[in-house]
Amino acid sequence: MAKPAVRLEFVERGVFIALALLVVRAAQVQLLEGRRWAEAAQAQRTERIVLQARRGTLSDRHGTPLALTQETYHVGVAPNELRDPARDGALIARQLEVRPLRSIRGVHLEAVVNRFYPAPELARATIGRVGDDGYGASGMEKTLDSLLAGRSGSAVVLKDRAGREYESPARVIAQPVAGYDVELTLDAELQEIAQRALDDALRRMDADGGDVVMLDPATGEVLAIASRQRDGTARPSAFIDTFEPGSIAKIFAAASLLALKRVRPGEHVSGEDGTYRLPGRTITDEDPQPTLTLADAIRVSSNIAIVKFAARLTPAEQYRTLRDFGFGTLTGIEFPGEAAGRLRPPSEWTRPSAASLAIGYELSVTPIQMAAAYAALANGGLLLQPTLIREVRSPEGRLLYRHEPEPVRRAVSPEIATGLRDLLRGVVERGTGAEAALTNFPVAAKTGTARRVVNGHYAAGQYTASFAALFPADKPQLVLVVKIDNPHKGSHFAAQTAAPVTRSMLEQALAARTVALDRARLSTAAPPTAAVPLEGDGGVVPYVVPWPYQPDSVDAGRRQTVPDVTGLRLREAVRALHRRGFRVALKGWGTAEHTWPAAGDSAATGATVTLFAEPVTPAAVGAVARRRAKR
Repeated sequence: MAKPAVRLEFVERGVFIALALLVVRAAQVQLLEGRRWAEAAQAQRTERIVLQARRGTLSDRHGTPLALTQETYHVGVAPNELRDPARDGALIARQLEVRPLRSIRGVHLEAVVNRFYPAPELARATIGRVGDDGYGASGMEKTLDSLLAGRSGSAVVLKDRAGREYESPARVIAQPVAGYDVELTLDAELQEIAQRALDDALRRMDADGGDVVMLDPATGEVLAIASRQRDGTARPSAFIDTFEPGSIAKIFAAASLLALKRVRPGEHVSGEDGTYRLPGRTITDEDPQPTLTLADAIRVSSNIAIVKFAARLTPAEQYRTLRDFGFGTLTGIEFPGEAAGRLRPPSEWTRPSAASLAIGYELSVTPIQMAAAYAALANGGLLLQPTLIREVRSPEGRLLYRHEPEPVRRAVSPEIATGLRDLLRGVVERGTGAEAALTNFPVAAKTGTARRVVNGHYAAGQYTASFAALFPADKPQLVLVVKIDNPHKGSHFAAQTAAPVTRSMLEQALAARTVALDRARLSTAAPPTAAVPLEGDGGVVPYVVPWPYQPDSVDAGRRQTVPDVTGLRLREAVRALHRRGFRVALKGWGTAEHTWPAAGDSAATGATVTLFAEPVTPAAVGAVARRRAKR
């Protein structure tokens, strides 16, 4: 009988031990491992998702969006969840919009935030792009990433045993915070003008590439910046690639000479018949002159004259002026990877260095550096830090930052700056920059044609044509720098390449309505003259065209014969009339059709001749030819 009792006791003990082990295990699970198991269960039934923040908008100075964020949706369909696949499928096909689809069982929507560029080619290299990871990868998208990106939020969604999300609302843990909106200094219309003009120039000249920079000299704000390579790619070469500027740097040698009073008014130097031999270097001129003043040296871009004048400067003086205008150092513009260029200290110069620097060699610059330096000439000698950022606003529209001009240093006095602008004005009026002349506004500029360095050596037959301009010449509102790399067709000289491109852009800018130019100030840029009213003008208001030529040698009141300008380009016709001492009132555009008084008639010196022009058409060309044949 004892055996059943023993067995019962054994069973009781076993049950007790099992219960004890169960209690211990339960305590272990609940007390020691509870957090881990709870987290595992939570992970199976819930998922934490990232709520992407809206990336801030990049716009131009007028509010035109250049880069913005749009929310789109990935649409997923689970066929086994559809109540009526045929009907629901047709409904989905008809109503691929977000809200109607939300009500269909089996349709799952995933919000996706995308970066969108309304005009992908506009300022592409400057604006840059966002990478696949959502962060700024290049250009201003990279520079401003911490402002634009915002802060992501998070939420928890419920899942069933199969891991599918319930359609119940997510539980938001942290709301996403949108990024700031940034207004750039760029003017979209000027940017388009610059890109179109540069593309056209590279195509016509079969050039390797080029850059255009437009700058507001009063603020340092970059209004347009275009860069293009032969293969059509747009890399930010205006910021990161350097070149030897050649003759557009001669004005800075003139700045040293005038500031230090090393040149007397009207002083001449010999042109040396176009060849000037120095120890270690021979200097030549394309257009030899018997003697030249400093103004002549700038006007006709004489290497010999500027080297002779610059020899009066010590290396330290020459170096200091170039440094004061910002060469050899970063401009500080907000663009990643900006190049500083090269300006060696005098201790590293060789014997020809002083002469080379005077004519723009042994010096490497970026187009943005050159634009900032010329802006100092336009801004009374004050060098400003260029900028691409105009305003920063919160997502609610609250202004957080607005650009104010940031002076770097005074390069020259206002009086010297005025004198230098006068020298540059002579380049366009009577010198190598004549192809940039506008009919009704004065322009100050300088041409530059420099040999190109390839693999550390000057390449035979390869040149960089550059042009730096101030518009208008008297109170500049715009600085333009145009650089054409290695033009293969036509002339390689800047006077025939970069200068006409500049004129074309200025004409288009004047015709544009939204361009940031103060037209009230422009109206007083040209010398005031009186217009002669025309009868039956058909609604066209005539105006007097001022021209740089001043008929000082012609006695007032003496009568001159009106020349025949029929068929000439408008600028050539105006020149011909001005050379005879006449003022000119224009009616129409294109080529000269006839004048009043008529060709062959006489009129008093200083009288206004009305020049009628018509568009260039085959019929017009034929008519001109027939009229000339009858004469």
